Amino acid sequence: MDDRAFKSLIDFLEKVPSVQKPISFGNEDGLWWVKLSLDIENEYAWNVVQELGHVINYISLDERLPTVFYPVSPPPYMNGGPTEFLSWVIETKDKDFRPGTLQKWLEGRLPNPVDDIEQWNLDE
Repeated sequence: MDDRAFKSLIDFLEKVPSVQKPISFGNEDGLWWVKLSLDIENEYAWNVVQELGHVINYISLDERLPTVFYPVSPPPYMNGGPTEFLSWVIETKDKDFRPGTLQKWLEGRLPNPVDDIEQWNLDE
């Protein structure tokens, strides 16, 4: 899988509120991953975590995607806090599931258009 396979997913994720550039990605033996950081000072950051977690990890009992979304961090006691060192990973568990397919799932289920801040629901 070459870098072009990730283009639509990366382009889409870069439009999501609080997602910071650059977004890294890679694959090994057909199993791919994407790693991103969120601006945790952004008022939409936790809404983004909730939305991504819902679609990527648990869209429904009967219709789960072969993907996981989770936080990763180096040891905080050696590096620093979440503002600089907390990242989020999306990875697949299925060699046949492509990054562009995830992009289409996200596009169909996240606020639309994803970069329109008014479409994101903040808890009152």
